[in-house]
Amino acid sequence: MKEISIYLAVGFITVSVFCTACSVSKEAGAQKQTINGDWTLQSINVEGLTGSFNTKVFNEANSKCFIGSNWNFFSNISSGTYNLTDSTNGCIAIKRNIKWSIYEPKNEGKKFQFKRLDLKGNAMDDNNGFRLNITSLTKTDMQLTSAVTTNSKPVTVVFNFTKK
Repeated sequence: MKEISIYLAVGFITVSVFCTACSVSKEAGAQKQTINGDWTLQSINVEGLTGSFNTKVFNEANSKCFIGSNWNFFSNISSGTYNLTDSTNGCIAIKRNIKWSIYEPKNEGKKFQFKRLDLKGNAMDDNNGFRLNITSLTKTDMQLTSAVTTNSKPVTVVFNFTKK
C-alpha cells in the first residue's frame, strides 16, 4: 500500500483578532459548556483518500503522535492544553497551552478555533490559528473536521474525541 504524505495545517487560518471576550450566541455558549472538561483524541481519519497517510497536524507533530492525546478545555477562561504522551514512532512528549473559542460565521455551522501558545503565553504560528468544523458534539463525544486539498484533491480530516 502506497503511503501518501500530505502536509496538513488543518484549518490553518490568519486571524488578526481572536475573539475570546466577544459575546456569543446561546448555542455557542452551550457548545462551550459542553466542550468544557477533559477529552481524549481517539482517532484521526482522512476521508476521500485511499491508502495510508502521513500528516503533520497543527504545526506540531505527525498525526500518529496525536492519537491518545489528552485535551483540557476551560470554557470560563477560553484556554486549555493538549498533551502528547506517545514516545513511539518518533513522537516527542509535549504539553501545549492553547486559547480557544467558538467562531460563528454567518450562514454556516459553528467552528472550533484555537491558537497554540508558547511558554510565555504568546501566540505561535505568526499569530495564526486553526479552525475546524464542529460536525458532532454531545456530552461524551466530539467530532471536528477540516476540509483540505492535497494533490489537487479535496479531502476531509476527521478528529474524533471522547470525554473522560
